[in-house]
Amino acid sequence: MKTLKEIKLGDTATVKKLHGDGAVKRRIMDMGITKGTDVYLRKVAPLGDPIEVTVRGYELSVRKADAEMIEIE
Repeated sequence: MKTLKEIKLGDTATVKKLHGDGAVKRRIMDMGITKGTDVYLRKVAPLGDPIEVTVRGYELSVRKADAEMIEIE
């Protein structure tokens, strides 16, 4: 299983599955990250957390803890 946390800067991946439960999963989905969506890793903060991704045409900052719950292909 490869997660969003593991992709390299400048890579694009497709969301395969969301892990997590309840409110955490719902919050990720509310941000526009759903199954089948393409996600582009745009920036990484100097200390590595958070990461900035482009999803559905807008930039979004995601904590690495949340990025671990997003399975990609």
